[in-house]
Amino acid sequence: MEGWLYLAGVKDLYTCEVVGHAMDARMTTDLVQSALRKAIDTKHPARGLIHHSDRGSQYCAQAYQATLRQFGMIPSMSRKGNCYDNAPMESFWGTLKNELVHHRRYETREQARREIAEYIEIFYNRQRRHSRLGNRSPAAFAQQWVRQQPAA
Repeated sequence: MEGWLYLAGVKDLYTCEVVGHAMDARMTTDLVQSALRKAIDTKHPARGLIHHSDRGSQYCAQAYQATLRQFGMIPSMSRKGNCYDNAPMESFWGTLKNELVHHRRYETREQARREIAEYIEIFYNRQRRHSRLGNRSPAAFAQQWVRQQPAA
């Protein structure tokens, strides 16, 4: 066993989809910044998007906050000891651990990285049904929303 593997993620609260994630041997500002950049590159969010996170030093870092400002995002962090802003991500971490990580023993970080990425990208986002989404997957819910939008 090689040691810890840290996972940072960004979740779309409307679709429940994990829209950006990154993994590394250390929990750094670069790690959370990488997850945020993947979310931005994938979804191209409109200015004014509210970005919820916890008060961890990585999220409070100047570089992370500068990226939020650069893309017109509004940071939202609950007061110390209050978990509301980060509750959806904490729920996802619990789901990931209960459905995958606690049932596995990874020999290498690379093995863990592959299986966790597959869980997020293939199973969680595209197959796992969410009661809040009418028992649809995040991808199916998002596709239905796009189809219902009036033509421009």
